[in-house]
Amino acid sequence: MATITSLPARLVAHIQATRLFREPGEAIVAVSGGADSVALLDLLNGIVTELRLSLVVAHVDHGISSDSRMVGRSVRALAEKYGLPFELAELQLGADSSETRARRARYGWLREVQRRRGSKYIVTAHHQDDQVETIVLRALRGSAAAGLAGIAARRRGGLVRPLLPFTHAELVSYAAERGLPVYDDPANRDARHVRSWVRTTLLPLLTERLGRRLRSDLLEHGRHAASDRRAWDLVLDVVPDLALGVERDGFAVARASVCGYDNALSVALLRAAARRVGLILGPAKARQLARFAERPSGRWLPLGSGWTAEVAFDRLRVGREAAIGCALERIAPSGDRGSALFGDFEIQWSPAAAPAQIERATWTTWVDSDAWEVRLPARGDSLVPLGGVGHRPLRRLLMEARVPRSARPRYPVVSRGATILWVPGICRSAAGVPEPGTRAVRLDVTEHGSAQADRRA
Repeated sequence: MATITSLPARLVAHIQATRLFREPGEAIVAVSGGADSVALLDLLNGIVTELRLSLVVAHVDHGISSDSRMVGRSVRALAEKYGLPFELAELQLGADSSETRARRARYGWLREVQRRRGSKYIVTAHHQDDQVETIVLRALRGSAAAGLAGIAARRRGGLVRPLLPFTHAELVSYAAERGLPVYDDPANRDARHVRSWVRTTLLPLLTERLGRRLRSDLLEHGRHAASDRRAWDLVLDVVPDLALGVERDGFAVARASVCGYDNALSVALLRAAARRVGLILGPAKARQLARFAERPSGRWLPLGSGWTAEVAFDRLRVGREAAIGCALERIAPSGDRGSALFGDFEIQWSPAAAPAQIERATWTTWVDSDAWEVRLPARGDSLVPLGGVGHRPLRRLLMEARVPRSARPRYPVVSRGATILWVPGICRSAAGVPEPGTRAVRLDVTEHGSAQADRRA
């Protein structure tokens, strides 16, 4: 029984030392039915109170093997035994599906469950053997140092891997001693899959030739690479000329710095900045991005997997491709106070007496009646600025305010019919301005996900 008592204690000590679960919340435990994930579920269920977590069991039936439904029933029964909620996906990928396709589909579904349930964490059973195999695979594929760091214990979006210090053999032994139902997937020994070939053929050959130290040497190699990766991540915060700004779905840097640094330095900094927002940027793509920073403002570069880069004035911006339109494409007030989301912005309105003076370029204004709406910019939009003379085209105002070209079609405009009353943060028009002290509607606009002052920094 030594394994049963020692492994949970070692796991708790590891989790506490590394602060893997930094806040209480719901954790989705990905359980394939194999010994590793079944052991993970049992271990976490035994220490869940100590970790301040609530668990949800999630199983993906990829539809690849003929007995996959039986495995799903076994995992469901295990969840019921522990009294835990159970989530099941039946993906029907087919017997010819690749490991890569299955992995992407699996994580995509887990993220959907996380969003739907509002869960804080996704927990997987990656262990020390997986770490060794990953380092070898990435070395064979020419990965840079950041890739050779291997599997991270924590990733953006609440992905946690608490079993990395423990071996597959330890987890198999624990599951056996606990009498846990375990499914042995034959694909794990199928040398047609590259990872299985590394596991069953390459690593045994290397160990036979180089000795038992091979495993610890590979893990040490990964720790050195992880240390280098952490160092570059820290450098981002001590290079003021880079002017890094991390936004909700991307990052921006001063392109003069990117273009002015030695190319190797620019590449390393761009890769480190990309990691902060969950983008894995290889060396070749980072070199392409560094060259792209030299292009004129307004140019675009697709980076793959839904990411793009944009040269926006003196900034190089990298982010996820924007969806067409907004969460709402038009907002009209319902009641005398309220709030609504408009794409990346939140609009709030409430009754208030008009101040003695209204400023032109702020994120708060007052209008003289409830007859207003928020909409997208339209072709030919223009306004007469408060205190100004003559119409100014909206497109020119957005450009002068250094709003990136990609953001201009989704920028909020407050109007009354065809008349623009206000372009938040940029320009108040002369129309709809209330007399001081009279009853008016106060409008406040914020961009959620970043500080207002840094929005176009």
